[in-house]
Amino acid sequence: MAQHILIAGGGSAGWMAAALLARLRPAPETRITLVESDAIGTIGVGEATVPILRDFNQLLGLHEPDFVAATQGSFKLGIEFVGWGEAGNRHFHGFGDFGPPIEGIAPHHHWHRLRQAGLTADPVDAWSMPARAAAEDRFAPPEALRGEAAQYRYAYHFDAGLYAHMLRSYAEARGVTRVEGRILDAERDRETGDLTALRLDGDRRIAADLFIDCTGFASRLLGEALGTPFIDWSRWLPADRALAQGCARAGRFTPFTRATAHAVGWQWRIPLQHRTGNGLVYSSAYLSDDAAAAQLATNLDGDAIGDPRPLRFTTGRRERFWTHNVVAIGLAAGFMEPLESTSLQLVQTGLGRLAELLPAGGPADPAIVAEYNRETIGEYERIRDFLIAHYCSSRRPEPFWRDMAAMALPDSLAHKLALWDAMGRVPLYDLESHGEASWVAVLLGQGRVPRGHDPAADWPPLDALQNAFDGRRAALAAALPRMPTHHHFVARTCRAHAA
Repeated sequence: MAQHILIAGGGSAGWMAAALLARLRPAPETRITLVESDAIGTIGVGEATVPILRDFNQLLGLHEPDFVAATQGSFKLGIEFVGWGEAGNRHFHGFGDFGPPIEGIAPHHHWHRLRQAGLTADPVDAWSMPARAAAEDRFAPPEALRGEAAQYRYAYHFDAGLYAHMLRSYAEARGVTRVEGRILDAERDRETGDLTALRLDGDRRIAADLFIDCTGFASRLLGEALGTPFIDWSRWLPADRALAQGCARAGRFTPFTRATAHAVGWQWRIPLQHRTGNGLVYSSAYLSDDAAAAQLATNLDGDAIGDPRPLRFTTGRRERFWTHNVVAIGLAAGFMEPLESTSLQLVQTGLGRLAELLPAGGPADPAIVAEYNRETIGEYERIRDFLIAHYCSSRRPEPFWRDMAAMALPDSLAHKLALWDAMGRVPLYDLESHGEASWVAVLLGQGRVPRGHDPAADWPPLDALQNAFDGRRAALAAALPRMPTHHHFVARTCRAHAA
């Protein structure tokens, strides 16, 4: 008998689950049903992503120009941070590094030595290809370049609702059954505690072997039906509200997301082909909803489209992500504020982990469930630490930022920052989403310059180091004219069709 997988909830998370499982667990061995209600809205704002989404789309066989056009998308080389660290500061977290190791040592250590010797005053961004291209609003895939200049990755911005629609078409064409309806309740086996079926409006009942909870913040199955506790991380990441607002496109068509710090929290800017997505993330303990709405309205590029959409949340995660025969994906599993665009990353990695570990039939061995939870908890905690590092390194004078800088840190992050401050080394733990170059970009970008550097960086002659850095700068400068503007690249390769 075919294994029946029931996905509760649609949106990006639900339809990503349906599409991936339809690709990897096709009929007749597996039967997949997705239950959603058009009456229940999804978060569905302009979405910024990280480079691994390219791998997801490629696995499904989606053609990149068609995907970008269908979702009103654009390309992303990284994130520009404005006003973080201190007012007026700008730095860039790009999807690339700062050059190859020199004598086996990461280049930021050599940059630190040159800086101490008074031989450079430039920020480390000057040796980042994504940062250099983004500053001129240029974009091309790395395959269009050669040598050092081609060592970077890229991601996308797109309309999340249009992406879900695209994946729905993909999944339904491969046998996924969509059921329209509201979930009223879940039935459980009295002996095992497993879910056996969902009861829907209209006196309907759907039984299944495995349930994937994509019901958003409500967490109807993992949280509500199974009572899996939620672990609250708001003592470290206290932002608990957001306002999302689209506006007409105006100004630069940037190949990057922008995150602008304000007196309380920060504002995102996501450029799409048909509009610009904006949002303000803030803490209600420091800023009223009315003041937040006024602040967002005064910082839009173009005319507002519709009314701002309020969101309320608590940063954290479920104690477990897979328990009994329920696996939570997306917001049903936990929430990380969108500062580093990790929302769909966590959906994708959770689904990938499930696809790797899920047995073909029958219940999963407890060891498999434990491993899934161990890996997912580790990923969430490493992302949590990276987000906290953006806040706790600030020198801004406002009360919100002073409190963030004074907070007691998780032990894992406290150790990482202590070693960074001492010698510029970034100890990477298991299941890190962000590599050394990402930590370097954020910490140096905020002005958190370490006291020392790797002792081995003192070995090469200073003139040799200077030549190496000058050579990389020249290679990047020579490559830039070969990259078209972002606007031109999108118009030439993946322009969205007129509505």
